[in-house]
Amino acid sequence: MRALNRKLTRDLWKLRGQVLATALVVASGVAVLVMSLSSIEALQTTADAYYERYRFADVFAGVKRAPEFLADRMTEIDGVQSVETRIVKFATLDIEGFAAPAIGKLVSIPEHGEALLNRLVLRSGRLVNPGRPDEVVLSEPFAEAHGLVPGSRLKALMNDKKRSLEVVGIALSPEYVYAIGPGSLMPDDERFGILWLGREALEAAYDLDGAFNDVSLSLLRGANPEAVIDMLDHLLGRYGGIGAYGRKDQISNWFTMNEIEQLKSMAKFLPTIFLAVAAFLLNMVLTRLIATERGEIGLMKAFGYSNLEVGWHYVKLVFAMAGLGILLGWLLGAGLGRFNTEIYAEFYRFPFLVFRPTPWAFGIAGLVSLAAALAGTLSAVSRAVRLPPAEAMRPPAPPQFHRGGLASRWMVGGLDQPTRIILRQIARWPLRSGLTALGLSLAVAVLVISLQWLDSIERMVEVFFIEAQRQDVTVGLVEPQSSQVIYDFEHLPGVLAVEPGRGVSVNFHAGNLTHRGSIDGVPPEPRLQLIYDAAGRQLKVPPAGLVLSSVLADKLRVGTGDRLWVEVLEGRRPERQVPVVEVFETYIGTPAYMSLDALNKLMLEPPSVGMLHLRTDALENARLFAELKNIPEVSAITVTQAAVDTFYETMGETLMIFVSFFIGFACALAFGVVYNETRIALSERGRELATLRVLGFSRAEISYILLGQIAFLTVIALPLGCLVGYGLAWSMTSSFSTELFRVPMFISNSTYGISVLIGLAATVLSAALVRRRVDRLDLIAVLKTRE
Repeated sequence: MRALNRKLTRDLWKLRGQVLATALVVASGVAVLVMSLSSIEALQTTADAYYERYRFADVFAGVKRAPEFLADRMTEIDGVQSVETRIVKFATLDIEGFAAPAIGKLVSIPEHGEALLNRLVLRSGRLVNPGRPDEVVLSEPFAEAHGLVPGSRLKALMNDKKRSLEVVGIALSPEYVYAIGPGSLMPDDERFGILWLGREALEAAYDLDGAFNDVSLSLLRGANPEAVIDMLDHLLGRYGGIGAYGRKDQISNWFTMNEIEQLKSMAKFLPTIFLAVAAFLLNMVLTRLIATERGEIGLMKAFGYSNLEVGWHYVKLVFAMAGLGILLGWLLGAGLGRFNTEIYAEFYRFPFLVFRPTPWAFGIAGLVSLAAALAGTLSAVSRAVRLPPAEAMRPPAPPQFHRGGLASRWMVGGLDQPTRIILRQIARWPLRSGLTALGLSLAVAVLVISLQWLDSIERMVEVFFIEAQRQDVTVGLVEPQSSQVIYDFEHLPGVLAVEPGRGVSVNFHAGNLTHRGSIDGVPPEPRLQLIYDAAGRQLKVPPAGLVLSSVLADKLRVGTGDRLWVEVLEGRRPERQVPVVEVFETYIGTPAYMSLDALNKLMLEPPSVGMLHLRTDALENARLFAELKNIPEVSAITVTQAAVDTFYETMGETLMIFVSFFIGFACALAFGVVYNETRIALSERGRELATLRVLGFSRAEISYILLGQIAFLTVIALPLGCLVGYGLAWSMTSSFSTELFRVPMFISNSTYGISVLIGLAATVLSAALVRRRVDRLDLIAVLKTRE
C-alpha cells in the first residue's frame, strides 16, 4: 500500500487548486455547524452556571399587597424549597445630564446578609447598609449608559416624594440578564434600569411594613412547577395576585432560551447547503480523476491490487480533501463560535463566560461532513472498482458527434464558431452543467437569505413602529385612573393630542389550553396607536368582542366566531366568555385587542385609562419631560423614536455580524464551484484548446471558449439563485417564528442586486485564476498527451 500512498500524495499535489477550493466549501459548512453548536453549548452552559450559582428562582408572582405571614404558608406547598418575599415598584428617575425621564424598577434586597434567591453579582462598590434608606445598587448596563459609579447620585420619584439616592454599588442579576422595561420590546439601557434598595427603605417609602407585593420561589428537584403555580395563585388571589408564572415564562430567561432555539434552527438549516455543494464538488473532481486514470486503475488491478484496495485508495483521496476542509472548518468554527458567544455574553450581560466546546460539536461536524463527502463520491468510487483490468487499460471510446437539433436552429446558426462550441459543450453534458449552475445559484441564495434579514427588520419597523404608532410618547400609569386624566395631560407643555388606552393582564382559556397575556383596550376610532396587520391593513376594533393575533389564535386553536374564557388577573378579577370577532397577522408579540369601553365593562369598572399616547411638539419636549419627571402617577415612559433606534441598534448590530459571516461563506461557495468547474474543463479540454490554438485561434478566443461556458452557466444561475434564495428565505423565516417575533418574508430589489453582484465578483475572481493557466498552456506538451 505504500506505493498507493505515494500516488495519493502526488494526486493531491497535482489537484491542489481543486483540493483547496473544495476544502473551502467543506470548511464553510463545518464552520457554520461548529459555530452554532459551540455557541449553543456555551450559552446554555453559561446560563445554567449563572442561574445555579446565584440561585435564580423557579417561580415568580406579583400581588397587590399581601401580609408577610403568607411566606410560611407558601413554604408548605408541595415541591417548594425556599421562598423569598420582596417589594417591587416602578419609579421615575431624574438623572443629571439626561433630559428625558428614565424608569427604574425598584427591587428590595435584605439589609442583613444575602438574598435567598436572585442574588446579585457585585461588579463594584458594595451592597446597601442597614439604616441607610437612600443607598442604592444599580444594574451595570444602566450605570454604564449614564456614567454612574459608586458615589454618584440620582433622583427618584417614589410615592409622591422625590428622593436623592446615592449609588453605593454596581451589580448584575440572573433575573435581569435581558432587562426590558414595561411596554418595550428591546432593552433600552438609557431609559430603563434596575435599582436595588434595602427592604426597610422600600417598606417605609410605600407603606408596606409587614407586607410584600412580589415573591420568588425555588423548587425541589423533580417538582411540578404548574402544580405549584396553581396553589400559589389560589393562595394569593384574595390579596390581588396577578398570576404566578414559571421560569420558562420569565421574560429575561425566555429571551435567552429563545436565542438558543434560533441558533439550533441555524445549525440544522445552513450547513446543509454548504455540505450538499461540497458533495457535488467532490463528485466532480473524483469522476474526472477516475476518467483520466483508467489506465492506472487497470495497472493496479493487473499488479494484484484488489477491488477493495483500489476503492480504499480513492476513498482516502476523498477523506484527504474533506479532511482538510474539516480541519479548516474546525479552526474557523471555534474562533467564530467564541466570537459569537462573546457577543451574546455582552448583549445578555453574563458576568462570566463558560466557553469550553466539548468534542461532540467538532465530532458531529466532522462526521456529517465525511458522510456528505462519501455520499457524493460513492458512485464514482464504485465505477472505478467495477472496471475490469483489460477494459480499464484501453482509452474510453470517444463520444459520437452528430449534428443535433441545437445546430439546426436558426438562432444558433447565426452565432460565431466559439459560441457554438460553448453551447455544444453544455448540451453534451447537461447534468454536469445543470449541477454547476445549481451550485452557483446556491451561493447567490445564501447571500439572499443573509441580506434578507436586514430587509425583514426594516419591514418590521415600518409596519409596527412607523405605520401603526403615530404617537411620539406613551405614558403608563401606576394605577388606572378616570378619564379626567386625559384632560390633565392635554395641558402639559408641547402636547398636541392625547389618546387613551389600557392594558389588562388576563389568562385566556380555550378548553385545556391556556395562555397568560393581556388585553389592550383602544378607542373606537384610534388616531395615534393604530392596529395594523402584516399586510399594512388598518383594523377597526368592534364595540364588543376580541381581535386576536394569528399566533395567539393558533396557540389556543380558536378562530373567528369562537368564544374564549377570559380570567382577569387585576381589580375584581372577573371571569367572562368573550367572542373572537377577528383574527389578524402581526409581526411582533401576541396581542389581543378590545374596545376600551368594552374592556372597562369587562373589568366591572367605570371608564378608566391605564396609558396615554401623546403627540407632541418636538421643540417642547424638554419642558414636557421635566414635567413628566414630577408626576407620581407615571410608571412607564416610552419615546417612540428612541424605541425605533434601540430596535435598530439591538437587532442591527447582531445581524450585521452574521451577514458578514455568510457573505464570506457564500463567496467561498461560489469560488469553489467556479474554480473546480473551470479547472476540470481545462484538464478535460486541454488538447482540444491547444489544437484550436495551432489552427489559429487567439488566446482571447481560447479563453472565451473555456470561460464562456462558466459565464453562460452563471447567467442561468443568477436568476435561479434569486429564486432559490426566495424559497430558502421563506423556509428559514418560517422556522424562526416565535411568540415574540415573526420575521416577515420580505426581500427588496436591492438585496437581489447586491447578492448578484457579490456572486459575480466571486465568479470573476476564480475565473481569472484559471485564465492565467490558459495563458501559460504548453501547446507541445498538451498535444503530446494521449487522449
